Amino acid sequence: MNNTSNTKEQRSKVKIPESYNVFFKNYIPIAIVAMISAALSAVLAVIGPKVLTKLVEKIQDGITMFGVDIDMKSIGKTALLLVGIYFLSFALGYGQSFLLNNVSCEFGKKVRGDINHKINKLPLKYFDNHSFGETLSYVTNDTSMMSESLMGIGALITSIVTFFGCIIMMFVTEWRLAITVIISSIVGFAGMMMIMGKAQKFFDGKQKSLASFNEHIEEYYTAHNIIRTYNAEKIAYEEFEAKNKELKSYTFKAGFYSGLLMPLMTFSSDLAYVSVSIYGAILAYKGDINVADIIAFMVYAKLFSTPLSEMGQALGEVMGIIASGKRIFGFLAQEEMPDESRKTLSLDNISGNVEFNDVCFGYSTEKMIIHDFSAKIKPGSKVAIVGPTGAGKTTMVNLLMRFYDLISGSITIDGINISDVSRENVHDTFGMVLQDPWLITGTLRENIRYMSNVTDKQIMDICEKCSLSYFVSTLPDGLNTIIDENLLISSGQKQLITIARAMAKNAPMLILDEATSSVDSRTEIMIQKAMDKLCENRTSFVIAHRLSTIVNADMILYMRDGNIEEIGTHEELLAKNGAYAELYKSQFINVAS
Repeated sequence: MNNTSNTKEQRSKVKIPESYNVFFKNYIPIAIVAMISAALSAVLAVIGPKVLTKLVEKIQDGITMFGVDIDMKSIGKTALLLVGIYFLSFALGYGQSFLLNNVSCEFGKKVRGDINHKINKLPLKYFDNHSFGETLSYVTNDTSMMSESLMGIGALITSIVTFFGCIIMMFVTEWRLAITVIISSIVGFAGMMMIMGKAQKFFDGKQKSLASFNEHIEEYYTAHNIIRTYNAEKIAYEEFEAKNKELKSYTFKAGFYSGLLMPLMTFSSDLAYVSVSIYGAILAYKGDINVADIIAFMVYAKLFSTPLSEMGQALGEVMGIIASGKRIFGFLAQEEMPDESRKTLSLDNISGNVEFNDVCFGYSTEKMIIHDFSAKIKPGSKVAIVGPTGAGKTTMVNLLMRFYDLISGSITIDGINISDVSRENVHDTFGMVLQDPWLITGTLRENIRYMSNVTDKQIMDICEKCSLSYFVSTLPDGLNTIIDENLLISSGQKQLITIARAMAKNAPMLILDEATSSVDSRTEIMIQKAMDKLCENRTSFVIAHRLSTIVNADMILYMRDGNIEEIGTHEELLAKNGAYAELYKSQFINVAS
């Protein structure tokens, strides 16, 4: 609850990062040119009806009771001027649209890059409290909403200039008709402001609901096989429908209110149009205005209401920008891992002497997981960490990799406190294979060579050690075969590829978190032999549930509730006949039965 409330409080106080102020400053010249283009386009559009008035007046002057004597040459020049005005207005409008589109694309690129950069700087504890679906929504939905909506700024500027330009030109032409148009349009403008006030909360709700929906979709499709296995399709579908219904509700309400704007402004425009026609006819009958001015005012009535409609639409986009901006800038304001660029110590040419000294850790200060953990691991040792679920085995590895920082105590490698060196340096010293295999979309070669420089010959040697040679020979393009969702490979084969990747990295120390859990017993034996060879002269940490895989470990740590209860070799712990022996015998009995 604290994390949720803190997040909400932080988002309510969101500030635009300084880098975005710099970004917009760099694009001020382009923005100014775009604004000037938009303003000039609007000015020309407003001048157009006045030129049209002169054109009509010339036609009127040529029509008399004695016949028709229209000066076509003069009319042609005026008409050509009018066409030129509207064409230049179009060109300037297109120019501002082009410039703002460039800014919009650059802005979207920057936001996506910043989010990706931010993800790499966030501590893992952030992802313990936030779903990947929510983070994904920042990159896709919110970024698209913000960048695409920036295009509405040009329309907003054009609308504002057109709006005030029309007012000035109308008052210059005929003040009584100008007041008639303004009064008729006030109805629509007042309604628009009232609608916008009600709609913002639905735009906010829509973005949050969309993030929650994406989160569910990601979980649903990632675990689709499990859902089918448990016949949970109905429950999953009901959850999907509930979130889909919520998203539909917010989307409908946001769309409903924003959708009212255009009909409302159209009604206001039509009302002004009719008012000008009626009142203009009365004034013309009295001889206070000519027909050309009435025609001009009909155009102005349309021009005057159009900016209001566009401003209403632009305000809708602004509300979307605000809702997305709150989420994106709130995410970018999350606390990052401390900057370690000034750390000069480095783990180079290490032997692998690791010491845990009174290590204490908890994901929250209220609940400690590791209590005064101490151990000394000699270089080249194979250390197995075993124990019941929740004992703290994986947590110990996460601390060793500096995925989390200690509450107290220290971990040293060759006498160097790992907190005194950068996280990247610590990560470079370890090869790691997790229980859940992770592959990139790319060739088999790219997956094995990932972040290393091994040759094809070395890759094939590694594949031989990992029992991957036959698998490679069955692939249509060998090492060039694309590994993606279209290639049907087993979980065991995926795990073999990740093991090969760890071998290719050739790091001085290894971490194996249930690395053989997804392979069959025969393959496990071959992998174990390869791993034993790989572990030679390397300090390795093996988390294992199947104790048969770690009987040859130099040291076995039996953990329970964050404490080391037993330590020794396999034979020594069996001789103690304690918790480890009980666990080992229970597995042996289960296998025998």
